[in-house]
Amino acid sequence: MNALVRDFRDFFVSLKLTVVLLVLGMLLVFAATLDQTNLGIWGIQQKWFRSFFVLQDVNGIPVPIFPGGYLIGGLLFINLIAAHIYRFKFVWRKTGIFLTHLGLILLLVGELLSGLWQEDFQMRLEEGQTKNYSESYRLDELALVDTTDPKFDDVVAIPEAIVARGEPVQHPKLPFRVVTKLYYPNSVAQPRAQVANPPPPLADQGPLAGRFVFSPQPVTYKENDRNIPVAVVELVAPEGTLGSWVVTTDVPVLRTVDGAQQLGLAEPLPQKFDYAGHTWTIALRARRAYRPFSLTLLKFHNDVYAGTDIPKNYSSRIRLTTPDGRDDRDVLIYMNNPLRYAGLTFYQASFEKGNDHVTILQVVRNPSWLLPYISCALMALGLVVQFGIHLLGFIRKRRGMAAAAA
Repeated sequence: MNALVRDFRDFFVSLKLTVVLLVLGMLLVFAATLDQTNLGIWGIQQKWFRSFFVLQDVNGIPVPIFPGGYLIGGLLFINLIAAHIYRFKFVWRKTGIFLTHLGLILLLVGELLSGLWQEDFQMRLEEGQTKNYSESYRLDELALVDTTDPKFDDVVAIPEAIVARGEPVQHPKLPFRVVTKLYYPNSVAQPRAQVANPPPPLADQGPLAGRFVFSPQPVTYKENDRNIPVAVVELVAPEGTLGSWVVTTDVPVLRTVDGAQQLGLAEPLPQKFDYAGHTWTIALRARRAYRPFSLTLLKFHNDVYAGTDIPKNYSSRIRLTTPDGRDDRDVLIYMNNPLRYAGLTFYQASFEKGNDHVTILQVVRNPSWLLPYISCALMALGLVVQFGIHLLGFIRKRRGMAAAAA
């Protein structure tokens, strides 16, 4: 038994394991970089780095083909800790090595916490518009809103993952049960009038049921592409079904751009219905994160280089207000100058092309955002300290040799 424990310890303490993990890490980065053209940045992060194994579909079966970032980073973390416990002895001459390794350990921990805690949202604001929520550009939710009271809306939001699983939902605030009859994670919609021999409508309530034909599409992970989910949702009351609705995030519309009509996508209006003396709306929308403060876009500036359409600088003048009146101030957000407030960071991410009065802010929540800076500072300090120690030792040695020769 002692021999088994010793072999287990020696495996994690081994320098060979360190070298193998570093080589696997380099191969992981190389392969993920090549695959980025197919999946985009977010897809690469989920498939290669924020997983224990990289999975590849083989005849519909996910097969592990390479260790993922969590597995390589976790083993490297254990290897560093075990090496310092069993192999290294703390002496002042190795202070720089300890600082460098401590920085590397913090870097691994910071990446893990970022993968678990970081949230990315965006906020689209028109000049004069006020919002107290941001929206996810990857996650959606099914929102059922009681709009009976004109003073406020009572919202019940069901995450898209629950809708995709088809689980019936009976929320205490809902007088009916929500049942998913059909769900496509990505789809394409065509006007029913343009489809030869269209299939029967998927639902019997709402304007989307009879106007469009929805077809499933492969899920995309590319940076400039987006998935358009669609679901058929049935509402079941104690006395029976209330009907079924088609809900989706986008529908095709004809827009006029530079005098020519182009087919584009637009967010559909929430579909209304009445039940038990209350007025409700149902919609599949981007997941929202509400905040205890509001942002108002006062002015958006889009500066371009003279004679071109290349952006030079774009900025947003924002008014930040809180309900209690503690904060009421103007803030200028521009590239490389974000707003940090209430644990959130607001970046000037983009703007709406063709409309110089709309800004798009990226809203990031990452409680561990300081750890990479601290870890890099520790590693740099450790290298400087270790070099300084060896330099002082070399100078003393030369002085001793010179004194002996004299």
